[in-house]
Amino acid sequence: MKPFIQFMKWTLGGSAAFVIVGTSSFFIWHQPFLYSFLYGTAGGAIVCAGGLWNTKRLFLRKHQLTRKEYAYIKENLEEAKDKIIRLRKTLFRSKSIQMLKQNAEMLRIVRRIYILTKQEPKRFYQAERFYYQTLDSVVELTEKYGLLSSQPRKNKDLSMSLSETRITLAELTKRLEEDLHEIMKEDIDELHFELDMAKHSLRK
Repeated sequence: MKPFIQFMKWTLGGSAAFVIVGTSSFFIWHQPFLYSFLYGTAGGAIVCAGGLWNTKRLFLRKHQLTRKEYAYIKENLEEAKDKIIRLRKTLFRSKSIQMLKQNAEMLRIVRRIYILTKQEPKRFYQAERFYYQTLDSVVELTEKYGLLSSQPRKNKDLSMSLSETRITLAELTKRLEEDLHEIMKEDIDELHFELDMAKHSLRK
């Protein structure tokens, strides 16, 4: 379940606990209004905090991560998110149809890796090259290319630099594909295993 939905679920649960405990204290146990309000607030806070804590505990257990590992991965994902925003702003400044197509493919792969890691944080360890090397190179080069290509006059050196950058970006696109394949390697292996089992079953 998505974090926002979980947050809303336990916020509503906490609100319900606040009402039940508060009204019970006031009408059933005949506590003063101020005490009833405080009891209700404490009850709601305990239900909300406890529910969110348990949700996170189950999430970490499901993905076989410690709190320290998850905090580290989450920090890297936040940094990657900022880089992807920079990348998206830069990619579509190109006036070349060929570059626009390449850039769109590059962004598609980058977002796919990010989303997969966010959904299953343990995949981060399979995508370390992407987060520590490839993404940084892609962002820096696309920003450099965007800056150079926006110059009104292009001399021979500038044209050569642009050409070299295009070639390097094409190579980085291939590396992104490798990074995506690495992060999905286990899924691909499992699919091949299931296909082999299905073929074996059909032969029988």
